[in-house]
Amino acid sequence: MAELTDTDRQEELDSLIHEIRDTLSQQVAADRGGEPGDVATPLSELTKHDLAKLARKIERLHAADVAKVLESLPQDERLVIWELVHSDRDGEVLLEVSDSVRDTLIEVMDREEILNAASTLDTDELADLAPDLPEGMMQDVFTALPIDDREKLRFVMSYDEDTIGALMDFDLVTVRGDVTIEVALRYLRRMDSLPDHTDKLFVTDRDGLFEGVIHLKTLLINDPETLISDVMERDAVRFHPEDKARDGADAFERYDLVSAPVVDEVDRLVGRVTIDAVVDFIRESSDEERLSQVGLSEEEDIFAPVRKSVRNRAPWLAVNLVTAIVAAQVIGLFEGSIQQLVALAVLMPIVAGMGGNVGNQTITMIVRELAFRKLGGGDIRLLYGKELKVALINGVVWGGILGIVTFAMYQNAGVSAVMVAAVTLNFLSAAFFGVTIPIVRTRMGRDPALGSAVMITAITDSGGFFIFLGLATLFLL
Repeated sequence: MAELTDTDRQEELDSLIHEIRDTLSQQVAADRGGEPGDVATPLSELTKHDLAKLARKIERLHAADVAKVLESLPQDERLVIWELVHSDRDGEVLLEVSDSVRDTLIEVMDREEILNAASTLDTDELADLAPDLPEGMMQDVFTALPIDDREKLRFVMSYDEDTIGALMDFDLVTVRGDVTIEVALRYLRRMDSLPDHTDKLFVTDRDGLFEGVIHLKTLLINDPETLISDVMERDAVRFHPEDKARDGADAFERYDLVSAPVVDEVDRLVGRVTIDAVVDFIRESSDEERLSQVGLSEEEDIFAPVRKSVRNRAPWLAVNLVTAIVAAQVIGLFEGSIQQLVALAVLMPIVAGMGGNVGNQTITMIVRELAFRKLGGGDIRLLYGKELKVALINGVVWGGILGIVTFAMYQNAGVSAVMVAAVTLNFLSAAFFGVTIPIVRTRMGRDPALGSAVMITAITDSGGFFIFLGLATLFLL
């Protein structure tokens, strides 16, 4: 039988979501005494038959697919389906859903349900869930854990979420360098299963100090009597808990890693980082960056209550309102010029819009670079020089094209020349502030992406209007 492709799985998931929506809409209609077409469907039938059928289908899904289903449903329907998820799977599903949806699910869980969900998770997974638990609940979770797991959880939670320490787990296989490959293979055969993403074993001495790694393929292709120390990789990539997660993600990409050791300041092996944790971090960071650029302070559940969505979107809309008023005031300064030459009113949005695009392109490049490394003074000077040169060339080229179009429309060489100059100057302004905004925010200890799109749009709008109308007033009127 052929395996299902990702497209097939997505189609099945979409079909299930539609089935859920249809079934629950029937249930609501029955609860109200009818449904479209006045065909009554007893609620008891729906509850015993249709919902049980849905529960069986959901039980067969991967936790990530269950999360996708929950995220795709309005809140009332989401909570109905959440009740159909087996309690033993609550923990893994909570880890897969977005933070905003997780909040809505935890809100309807009682203390025992939360503790049961927590008990099914590994230590590193608990650390991911901990920030979303109700106040005071974390202490109950700590109390329910074995002593060793409590210490591991405290260790992971002591690191910021953007560090390697927050990504690492403790589920790994170690072996000593003074044993043979045959001994290591016998050890592996006695295990019920290997930890996920095990592509290598970590070699330590008797005191737990890290010595190197040995890949599974190396175990298989070498003589069983060979010592591990003779074929292990001693200069393997390793991390410290305090290292930046972004640096770790970069290393995973550069060296095609599946897993990597985490060691403390004396090279004692304390855990490992795996590719799944790195991919999750990259995805979450990318989502946060996109949200920050448009001024959203947090991820938003698409079916969140109106009040919460309004509160999430309000701060930078207020900033945008102020900047829009400033832009309007700039236009007002040149009201007389616009009345004398109507073409100015038609052309000025083009100058502002193209400048905004240049600014956003520059900011995106700078924010991405800042995410991977700290820029020194020399780097910053080079970036200013490069972006201003790019802006100048683009300004002359695209400004020239717009100048030709403008002349074809209005047969006015003066307006065309002003258009070229205004576009070029606004491009230069957009490039300058596109570099400046994220760098200044970084120096202030702020997220360089937060609201950057809003700020650069305000600058290019107001600046574009002022440059274009100012030049027109000076040279045409």
